[in-house]
Amino acid sequence: MSLLNAPNSLRFIREKIEGTRFTSRAFTEIVYDIQAGVYSSVHTAAFLTACAAMPLDADEVYNLTRAMVKVGHSLKWQNSPVVDKHCVGGLPGNRTTPIIVSIVAAAGLTIPKTSSRAITSAAGTADTMEVFAPVDLNIDRMKYVVDQEGGCVVWGGNVGLSPVDDELVRVARALDFDGHGQMVASVLSKKIAAGASHVVIDVPIGPSAKIRNEDEAKTLRTNLMEAAKSFGLTLTIKQTDGTQPIGWGIGPALEARDVHTILTSRDSGPGDLREKALMLTGSLLEIGGKARVGEGHAKAREILQSGKAWEKFQAICEAQGGMRDIPTPKYTHPVLADSVGDLMEIDNKHIARIAKTAGAPEDKCAGLDLHVRLGQKVYVDQPVFTLHTANKAARDRALSLVELEGAGMQIVGEAEKLRRYV
Repeated sequence: MSLLNAPNSLRFIREKIEGTRFTSRAFTEIVYDIQAGVYSSVHTAAFLTACAAMPLDADEVYNLTRAMVKVGHSLKWQNSPVVDKHCVGGLPGNRTTPIIVSIVAAAGLTIPKTSSRAITSAAGTADTMEVFAPVDLNIDRMKYVVDQEGGCVVWGGNVGLSPVDDELVRVARALDFDGHGQMVASVLSKKIAAGASHVVIDVPIGPSAKIRNEDEAKTLRTNLMEAAKSFGLTLTIKQTDGTQPIGWGIGPALEARDVHTILTSRDSGPGDLREKALMLTGSLLEIGGKARVGEGHAKAREILQSGKAWEKFQAICEAQGGMRDIPTPKYTHPVLADSVGDLMEIDNKHIARIAKTAGAPEDKCAGLDLHVRLGQKVYVDQPVFTLHTANKAARDRALSLVELEGAGMQIVGEAEKLRRYV
């Protein structure tokens, strides 16, 4: 594209870089141009970079959210309240959504969940749900599923809710970052367009999560609450542990296996994933009026253990196009510890990178299966995780990455701990 054909709205991005705030008109024109296909990926990348490098204030977040909602479809539901949840991401595994939707819908609430594919992770919720059932439903089919079963888990890119966000997600995946202001607009525009009235937001905090510390979490919380209030959206924000992956599996099929185990077994599967899903579900049941304050967690556990959540999940999968079997990998390879000590740190980003190098999320069966947790004693030649790949080439690439840059885990022996505390 020549300079003569450059979109007029690019001037707003240049002005933002020079220190001028985005106006409502600026966002309207930029969002329209992205939706119309006038922006190239380079233009969209410039917009995302400006939003991240020069953080958006509360008015800018509100105006961007409103502009994104306006260019897409918006859903209205007969039942009230309509609940939803979202995780800001950055944490491998953490596949709570299918569990939450199953319990919430089984409790009689409406939860029309649209999810994204992976941006910077080894699997997005849509990637994992696609292991179980089709997720690329159109908006009419999505409505049918929700009307029939009370909930769904579908890919947001096919239903036209805040469609500009889908393009922003696509480009952000290549850039490997998200700006906080744009993140807020992304989350809220989808929830507003989906017709949600009450939303629980999961904000994992950790040194290698998207939100690294309490200061960042506070800024994000303020932006979310202020923007949500402007749109009449009831928001509950839960700050959670982001220091290590949640669940054992990292990659679509492995995460699906964890979900399946939790839904079908009373107390089996990764306990951290089960308890986090129950905690978030409990909050939704409370704000949705299905449980008294403080009793939501117990109610969620009761529904899960009764088998009603698994029945509902199967019904949702059938309504979305039919339930599928979880695929298995062709190759597996354990990665062993080379020292003895306590596991003191896990680099979430590096773990995700290893899983992606193994082929996730494009290869559904690819990823890695964790065997250790923070604080655990690790011994020489103990498997810390097992690689899952669809072919030898992907296995060799992932093993080369581990050999060159490590397994993303810090194991500290007694001598090192002694030096640390002296």
